[in-house]
Amino acid sequence: MDLIDLKGKRVLVGITGSIAAYKACELVRLFVKSGARTYVVMSKAATKFLSPLTFEALTRNRVLTQESEDWSSECNHIDYAQKSDAFVIAPATANTINKLAKGIADSLLLQCALAFDKSLVIAPAANSKMLENHYTTGSLKMLAVNDSEIVSPTTKLLACGDEGNGALAEPQDIYYATVKTILKDPFWSDRRVVVTGGGTREAIDSVRFIGNHSSGKMANALATALYLKGADVCLITTKKSSDIPKDIYTIEVEDAKEMLEYTIDAIRVAKKGKMSKASMNSSESMHLIQKKPYLFMAAAVADYTPKYPQDGKLKKAMLGDEWQLELTQTQDILKNINKDGLVTIGFKAEKDPSTALENAKRALQEKDLDAICLNILGETNNFGSDYNKVTCLTKNSNYELPLKPKIDLSFDILHTVKELDRDE
Repeated sequence: MDLIDLKGKRVLVGITGSIAAYKACELVRLFVKSGARTYVVMSKAATKFLSPLTFEALTRNRVLTQESEDWSSECNHIDYAQKSDAFVIAPATANTINKLAKGIADSLLLQCALAFDKSLVIAPAANSKMLENHYTTGSLKMLAVNDSEIVSPTTKLLACGDEGNGALAEPQDIYYATVKTILKDPFWSDRRVVVTGGGTREAIDSVRFIGNHSSGKMANALATALYLKGADVCLITTKKSSDIPKDIYTIEVEDAKEMLEYTIDAIRVAKKGKMSKASMNSSESMHLIQKKPYLFMAAAVADYTPKYPQDGKLKKAMLGDEWQLELTQTQDILKNINKDGLVTIGFKAEKDPSTALENAKRALQEKDLDAICLNILGETNNFGSDYNKVTCLTKNSNYELPLKPKIDLSFDILHTVKELDRDE
């Protein structure tokens, strides 16, 4: 998974009395590895499952408990809460959830929650019957209405022996939900964005295909960065990854024809306006409110596809010593989509530095793009690499974005292209 640079940020992790508390160790480790100053507050029941010393060793910070609260230092529920950029409670028991919804603060952890004035992240973990009880479901709805982020539990065999929906979500999913509360950007928030990625596979027969070396990693990183900024992301890819946030709506495709069809459909959906009551005019009518959608075309779409793909496997004995394969040109997606009301960013990979820039400028003009990200492939940023560098070209400017992990580069790209929509 991609770890996000959280240097300069403070994260508070609340741990309650659940057997799933052991998973909080991995969650805390993710925040520490991301560079965040990480603090922990534990309920009295949580200390029966894990020692505070475990988290002090992981974070190098004092764990806040009933016994350790100290008003001569910042180790108290006011400082820990108010100085944090994010507060995640994982695991959150049914008891904690119901008390949170009613504003009860009879423990240090709950007092931290009342003192925290940003969006809480709550990851429930409890027996299915306790979570499905109407009191608990009502409390979760109340918390969600009050801007808490609920990370849904998973279905599996629970510690109590029952099988059901009550197991703590994976640390990766809780991590991404928490980071999203820190990085959410009003510009990208609720904006519909389509991202395409991976190299298309053009079938020769049922077992062979024409393809390329694109790994889809740049598109996955872009989709992740956009999700963490608050965008409504649709990722269309040939290389689905389990490491991206699970809430990203992902469509898996195979060939150029499928990529074109699903991209056109996703753009059509993205352009649909939302009916919303804004400032009412004299006729008290409703009007459309919709941020202009974006398309990041990072997929490596094959230029040609076999003219006559075959069912089954073509036998070598039938083909002979030489095989002439007839190809037909695929449709250029960026030339065939309706760009009205859409900000379009293309991606171009080149091997020859002497012609790369001119080729990118030509594509920018011929395909009527708002921007194009030029990637000149090299040893450090070849296909499949976790690092990349691009030159982002617009009609008026060129921006050099240096070699970085693809997730960090994605945030740089978003910062560069966010001002392309001049209508807002």
